[in-house]
Amino acid sequence: MSVITILPSGKTVEAGEGMTILAAILQAEPDFTHKCEGSAKCGSCHIFLLEGRKGVSKTTRDENAKLDDLVGVGSKSRLACQATVLGTEDIKIEIPVL
Repeated sequence: MSVITILPSGKTVEAGEGMTILAAILQAEPDFTHKCEGSAKCGSCHIFLLEGRKGVSKTTRDENAKLDDLVGVGSKSRLACQATVLGTEDIKIEIPVL
């Protein structure tokens, strides 16, 4: 079990091993945008992984391809629909404010 802290709201949510960060976010922030429903096609669930990198799965091929398409993302960028909680440490993310 990991605790995910979501910035800028400061809300926290518990996430079990195997849960996507998207599913965890939706527990705390039900209006979070995720247009393609987890297929790594749209990039709308883009987040910044600030802490807990070892507590999250590695990027997938589809995720890397979509992140390459997005402008202004860096090494802390992930797609919440593709990032899976490993349950080994707590996680802190930031939802970009548009």
